Amino acid sequence: MRVDQLPLPRSAPSSEQRRTEAEQPLVIIVDDDASVREALSELILSAGFLPVCFTSTRELLDADVLESPGCLILDVRMPGTSGLDLQHHLAKNGNPKPIIFLTGHGDIPMTVQAMKAGAVDFLTKPARDQTLLDAVIAGIAVDAKRRADAVIVKRNIERVETLTPREREVLREVARGRLNKQIAFDLGISEVTVKLHRGNVMRKMEAASIGELIRAWETLPAPMREV
Repeated sequence: MRVDQLPLPRSAPSSEQRRTEAEQPLVIIVDDDASVREALSELILSAGFLPVCFTSTRELLDADVLESPGCLILDVRMPGTSGLDLQHHLAKNGNPKPIIFLTGHGDIPMTVQAMKAGAVDFLTKPARDQTLLDAVIAGIAVDAKRRADAVIVKRNIERVETLTPREREVLREVARGRLNKQIAFDLGISEVTVKLHRGNVMRKMEAASIGELIRAWETLPAPMREV
C-alpha cells in the first residue's frame, strides 16, 4: 500500500502529544495522480492542516484513518472504486464523513448526485486555492459538529438507560407535552407518583428544566423514543 504522509517525529511523542495529534483534523486526499496529491498536500499544509494521501479508495479503506476527525478530498474517477462509490459506502456504513469532490471529469448529473448525497462541494480541476481551502474549512466544521452531536446523543442514551421502565414512560409523556394529571390518568397512577417519577427523571437526565429535558429526549434515536 502506498500512503503519502508527513514524516513521523524522530523522538517518541509524549501522551499529551499523541492525544493532540489524535484530535487534530486530517484532510484525507485520494487521487491517483501523484502531482495532484503533492500539490494538494502543500496547499493543505500551508493552511495549517494535516494532509494524508492515498492513491486509491481501496488503499484508503485498508488504512486506519477514516475514524479520525477531518474531511476527504476525493477524485471522482480512479482505478477501482470511484469517489462516488466510496461516498455511498461510507454513508451506508454509518460514517457520513464530509467529502469534497475535486475532479477533471465532472458533469451536472454527477454533481447533483454527489451533492444530494451530502458532499460539501464538487469542484473542477484546477480549482482556486482559496475555493478549495474554504471547502476544507467547511468540511472540518461539519465533521466537528457531527462529532459533538454524537457525544451528546451517547450521553443522553446512557442517562436514559438508568431510568426505570415507569420513569421512561413518564419521560415520554412529559416530552409529548402532557400535564401531570393527564399522565396520571393515562398510566393509572396518582399525580403525586407522577411528580415523584418526573423528579427522578430530571435528576437522572441532569436536566435543569423541562425544556432541557425535552431537548435531550429529542436527541435520542427514534426507536428509543417509540418504545
